[in-house]
Amino acid sequence: MEQVKIYQLDVTKFEDPQCFQKHYAMLSKGRQKKIDAYRVDNAKRLSLGAGVLLERGLREYNICERNVKIKTGENGKPYLEEYPEIHFNLSHSGNMVFAVFSDREVGCDIEEIGKPQEKLAERFFCPEEYEYLMKIEDEHRRCEEFYRLWTLKESFMKVTGLGMKLPLDSFCFQLGERVEIRQHINKEEYDFQELEITDKKGTKYKAAICLCVKK
Repeated sequence: MEQVKIYQLDVTKFEDPQCFQKHYAMLSKGRQKKIDAYRVDNAKRLSLGAGVLLERGLREYNICERNVKIKTGENGKPYLEEYPEIHFNLSHSGNMVFAVFSDREVGCDIEEIGKPQEKLAERFFCPEEYEYLMKIEDEHRRCEEFYRLWTLKESFMKVTGLGMKLPLDSFCFQLGERVEIRQHINKEEYDFQELEITDKKGTKYKAAICLCVKK
């Protein structure tokens, strides 16, 4: 995979009110407004974490989060209007926030590994993906492979800029020594990177990055 900068953050650190307030005060009024809009404490911490990782990533480009204007595309993908050469994406789940930065279009997703979701896969995934899952006899591995597919699919949906407007069964993954995608959404080529993450409480996550490598 080409140059991609990856950041992750366990937001349980923000359960400390002083730590929360310290990082909150560093961020832009726009991000603070987003944080304040949430009523659930963990949602506030995740939004704060997203702002912190955005600040950390932009710092590598000598840009301050407080001084940059973040726009959203038609389907909600964020971008920097003043810095079109910088591409980024954010995702969160459970207690983890995940962010990637690149000089090419990029999408990412992170998901807390939960219960098996065979019915969801049968309804929304392409037939080949569902068949792949159901051939796995071990329930624990089948569950992990479901979340592996889910994060890969989400990362691709986000990199295209279409998001949830793109049906989950309109493209298909093959999982082997190398992740392969079959898609007719566009003519670009994509590279994928996968990660396994564990938070401070021992909860496990799957994460995926999709990078546009060629047009």
